Amino acid sequence: MVVFSPSILAADFTRLGEQITRVDEAGAEFIHIDVMDGAFVPNISFGFPIIKAIRPLTKKVFDVHLMVEEPARYIDEFIATGADIITIHYEADRHIDRTISYIKSKGIKAGISLNPATPVELIKHLISKLDMVLIMSVNPGFGGQKFIDYSLEKIKEVKELSEKYNPELLIEVDGGIDKSNIKKVVDSGANVIVAGSSVFNGDNIENNLMELRRVL
Repeated sequence: MVVFSPSILAADFTRLGEQITRVDEAGAEFIHIDVMDGAFVPNISFGFPIIKAIRPLTKKVFDVHLMVEEPARYIDEFIATGADIITIHYEADRHIDRTISYIKSKGIKAGISLNPATPVELIKHLISKLDMVLIMSVNPGFGGQKFIDYSLEKIKEVKELSEKYNPELLIEVDGGIDKSNIKKVVDSGANVIVAGSSVFNGDNIENNLMELRRVL
């Protein structure tokens, strides 16, 4: 089964509540929430107040992707706002094993995200502890970028580790996914698809999501 996690970073913020309701009703399983701090990535997005405000709008899984330096400082606050999965970047946490263990101790699913140039090998010994690995198929920080083709090899590497150490692992891919490449991404081993522009562009969210599913 392939899970869709539309990224609200690409939504129309003047109609954010309405658009979250629409992707919910269109059958998206997760809601992807990109938190940017202006340090780990150049952009700043949104934080605790926004997530808390939108949590009552849907019962779907809040898939919170922290693109922030030293994410361990904020875990309790993101749990309190309603996160169901918290994904932190390998590159942003010096003591990532400890942070993953802390997230899981709170009953929340934990994931690690890898930037495009970060080798999968670096998280080999953590795979058995994780609920999800997020492969960035663009450089994080901005929407609308082109998919990086070598990401497909990284997805395959994570899939191999999953089969060996953690068959229940969610393998998520984020960045530049559309109808032209989604089948390759899934065939490489991904089972959670983050889609931003390809879902929220225009005003036909429901059809956009349906078209992505139809390609698979």
